[in-house]
Amino acid sequence: MRHIRNIVPLATIIMFFAVSCSYQADFSLDEILAEAGGVTLQNHNETVVINPPAETDTALVFYPGGSVDYSAYIPLLVRCAKNGVKCFLVQQPYDLAIFNISAAGKFPVDYPEIKKWYIGGHSLGGAMASSYVSRHPSDFRGLVLLASYSTSDLSKTGVRVLSLYGSRDGVLKMDNYRKNIQNLPQDFEEHVIDGGNHGNFGCYGFQKGDNEASITAAQQQTIAANYIMGFCK
Repeated sequence: MRHIRNIVPLATIIMFFAVSCSYQADFSLDEILAEAGGVTLQNHNETVVINPPAETDTALVFYPGGSVDYSAYIPLLVRCAKNGVKCFLVQQPYDLAIFNISAAGKFPVDYPEIKKWYIGGHSLGGAMASSYVSRHPSDFRGLVLLASYSTSDLSKTGVRVLSLYGSRDGVLKMDNYRKNIQNLPQDFEEHVIDGGNHGNFGCYGFQKGDNEASITAAQQQTIAANYIMGFCK
């Protein structure tokens, strides 16, 4: 039995790696909210609910990137909420959405007043969001992929897809991105943010392997939020 006790479960190794390598949020919440014009935040069941200034029937459930503190995406989603999209920022176990792919399932049940549901995420979070929506296509109108791609076939689900990435992204593997485009509907919407990189969809500092952006994180997030607002209609 000794050799069994000495086996470290793979999940434990993954969790240790994720915690030790996690990117921490780096921004001023007061400054972000001061520019947001009435956007408010609530913490509810390991989720940050980001409310627009006025009532809305449109919402986006968002999965963070792998090994990134979930709160690093508050600035992006505050900008989305300012444009009229209620956002649900999910805190994932050990900062890895792979451990709770089904987290989005509770929101349409808990918030019946929302009629137009969208799901999305950054990098690994986007991939896990696409996996979930592939199994629950009737629950969501669309999928938002930020520097990400879907390995699940969404081509015939009726789910609309918006794909955004930065022209200076050094982390997104473009060979895999192009190979998996076949999993998206033919009319999927794609935009390349000129000067943007991988990490600036969030606020967590420079990500290893990325390229320096030629625009600020605030500029990249504002552009992304405008695309998301146009998509979620």
